[in-house]
Amino acid sequence: MRLHRLVVGDLQTNAYIVADDQGTAAVIDPGGDPGRVESVILSNRLRPNYILCTHGHPDHTFAVGALLQTFEDAIFLLHGLDVPMLESGIDDLGALALLFDAAAYRRPRLGGELSDGQVIPVGSLELTVLHTPGHTPGGICLVCGKDVFTGDTLFAGGIGRTDLPGGSQEALIRSIETRLLTLDDDTRAHPGHGPETTIGEEKRTNPWLRRP
Repeated sequence: MRLHRLVVGDLQTNAYIVADDQGTAAVIDPGGDPGRVESVILSNRLRPNYILCTHGHPDHTFAVGALLQTFEDAIFLLHGLDVPMLESGIDDLGALALLFDAAAYRRPRLGGELSDGQVIPVGSLELTVLHTPGHTPGGICLVCGKDVFTGDTLFAGGIGRTDLPGGSQEALIRSIETRLLTLDDDTRAHPGHGPETTIGEEKRTNPWLRRP
């Protein structure tokens, strides 16, 4: 797997570009700076066939519409429970909405809805969808071999916030403990914000989680 990480937008979101050795790629959580994301794709001669978002908050979806204008063959997928967030845009974020340029937002065309257990083919790679509600109702993680893209479900030493509409701390903890902590300890976790970690490290040290 070829992996590119870009930190984008005022909320410092981790956007990822995952590609196989032949250059077929998926973009995960392009929450801002579409020109930078586009530049990495083009300079590495990648061909994105999917744009995947781990949840519907605009700091993870904001650049999707602009990227779809450039990469017209790419398919945008989001879990169905978070699709209403595309309608509300940045309106549900309260004061955080001030961090986004509403006039620049391009509402993306949705190519389909993600579901738990779905396998997304990216050339010779496969991304498996884990539904992990709690940060949002339709929050998901994506597993690719020994890597998992956790969005705002699990961070290094932390968990996603649950005080925004649709959030539930009880559901989030349950999602992490039943869907993520069951992965192998050496699985690399790539979160929506902040540094990479491993599942084993979070089992041992994350203060929000119960010890096995």
